[in-house]
Amino acid sequence: MFADLKNKVVIITGAGSGIGKSIAENFGKAQAKVVLNYRSDKHHDELNEAKEIITNAGGEAITVQGDVAVEEDVKNLVQTTIDHFGTLDIMINNAGFEKAIPSHEMSLQEWQKVIDINLTGAFIGSREAINHFLKEDKQGVIINTASVHDRIPWPNYVNYAASKGGLKLMMETMSMEYAQYGIRINNVSPGAIVTEHTKEKFSDPQTRDETLDMIPARKIGEPQDVANVVLFLASDFSSYVHGTTIYVDGGMTNYPAFMGGKG
Repeated sequence: MFADLKNKVVIITGAGSGIGKSIAENFGKAQAKVVLNYRSDKHHDELNEAKEIITNAGGEAITVQGDVAVEEDVKNLVQTTIDHFGTLDIMINNAGFEKAIPSHEMSLQEWQKVIDINLTGAFIGSREAINHFLKEDKQGVIINTASVHDRIPWPNYVNYAASKGGLKLMMETMSMEYAQYGIRINNVSPGAIVTEHTKEKFSDPQTRDETLDMIPARKIGEPQDVANVVLFLASDFSSYVHGTTIYVDGGMTNYPAFMGGKG
C-alpha cells in the first residue's frame, strides 16, 4: 500500500520504545531505510527487536545514539544518516519527555528540560532536515509527534503543554515557510496511548476509568494507531497535506464532558 516509501531514508528520534518503536517497525515493513535514534542504553533489547523486524521485512536499519536536546548530537544524527545511506527523505521528531510537577513547585531546570527535549529538539531536527532538503532540492517530509495537549491544558504539566503548544505553531510556521519548495511538515497528536511508560498507570482501574471518561471512543489507544497515521503522512497518499495536525485520540479533543459520562 505504501510502495512509494520503499528505500526512503527515515530518521526516527526516540525510537527505542513506545510510539517511536512502532513507527520504526512500520517503516521497516514498508521496506524503508530506517535510522533509529535513542538516548539511553536501557532500550537495547527493544532496539534490537525493532532492527530484527525491519530487516526481516526487507528494510534496512541502523541505530544512532544521541540526545535531541543537544545540538551537536542532532547534527551528528543527520550527518551519520547521510554518510551511511547517502541522503535523508523523512525526519520524524518523536522524542519526548514528561513528568508531573505542580507549576508553583517547578524549577527553571525542570521547565527547561522538557522544553529542550520536546520543542527545541524538534526545532533542531527540523532545521537540519530542511537544510539537507534545500541543498539536495528534495521534496522531503517532516513529521512531529505532538500531543492532544497542544490544545488541551494539562495541570501539573505546564512545561509539557507549553512545549506541545509551541510545537504546533512551530510546525505551522515552518510549513508555511517551506511548502513552496515541496517540503511537507505536519504533526500527529496522540491522546491516551498504552506504552511501556503508561502501562502501569492505565492498569489501575480507577485511573483507567477516569481516562476512558475523557475518550468518546471508550478505548485507550495503542502505539500502532499513531504509527499508522505517521506512515500515511510520510507517503504520497498525503502529498497535498501541509501544515496539518492529525489527532489520534479516540475523540478526546471533542469536548467529551458534554457526553455527561454516558457510554
